[in-house]
Amino acid sequence: MTRICQEECGLATLNTKIVGGENSSPGSWPWQASLNTNGYVFCGGSLITNQWVLTAAHCLTQIPPNLEVLLGRYTQSSPNPTEVSRRIDEVICHPLYDSWTNDNDLCLLKLSAPVNFTQNISPICLASEGSTFYTETNIWVTGWGNVLGDGSVSLPDILQEVKLPIVGNNECKCTYRRLTDNMLCAGTSAGGKDSCQGDSGGPLVIKEGNTWVQGGVVSFGRGCGLPGVPGVYARVSNYQGWISNITGNSRPGFVTYTSTGIDSDVNFACPTTQPPIYTTGDGSIFDSGETVMHFSHFTHFTSLCALVLSLYVLVGDA
Repeated sequence: MTRICQEECGLATLNTKIVGGENSSPGSWPWQASLNTNGYVFCGGSLITNQWVLTAAHCLTQIPPNLEVLLGRYTQSSPNPTEVSRRIDEVICHPLYDSWTNDNDLCLLKLSAPVNFTQNISPICLASEGSTFYTETNIWVTGWGNVLGDGSVSLPDILQEVKLPIVGNNECKCTYRRLTDNMLCAGTSAGGKDSCQGDSGGPLVIKEGNTWVQGGVVSFGRGCGLPGVPGVYARVSNYQGWISNITGNSRPGFVTYTSTGIDSDVNFACPTTQPPIYTTGDGSIFDSGETVMHFSHFTHFTSLCALVLSLYVLVGDA
């Protein structure tokens, strides 16, 4: 493992989880950020230094009113004594972000003031250039995304976590023909575990020794948890130069993650009869019958904002 800068990144002393698909424990994912507008979460993100948060560009195609980043948050409704809130000084999205293909789906948020690191608030290390993520490598995704499986919406109160295997890009291109090398895929052939509505911008992470490393950012997908249909993430390792240039003296820690064994995706060939090709999510979800999480692939803030607001109106009127 090669580490560049910021010795403190990737440490989660309260994390003892082995399997996913359930409520997380307080402090398990201390880099998790909640992007909120007018008190409602609409996207996720990850703390990468004491003053910068990484998220998805499609979360911020329009800057929402009263945007704030919450760190150290575990629940969305109950008091969080470990929580801190920051306004945003700068929103810097990748200059080559393509809203049609979701290529280069990354955005950096500069916090209004630095945060102090604690057991519940600390930065994640980022995968450096040259990192490899072979098929079947297990990763984790976290967020407050939708958990219902009947097409309706229910955003969980407690931060959720799910464990997923990587799907190689050659195999993933069987579903998403416009997939680029700037993207990373993860999902199960059986379905039932995925990222879904509300988790866009959140982190895909993997553990290297005692260090957690972020390899992806929740970006898009067709539905949520459909069998054989993986979710798509921005590949963080392809943006080390851009991230370093933007963050300047507050540069995050980069770690080279190298998968072991043989990459079975190298010679993967799509079946002769291919499934329909999709480039963005349609928001459909389903419940697998087990306690698993579905996260989010909304590609425009306005759609999710309206969805979240309508949900809370209905709850308030009940």
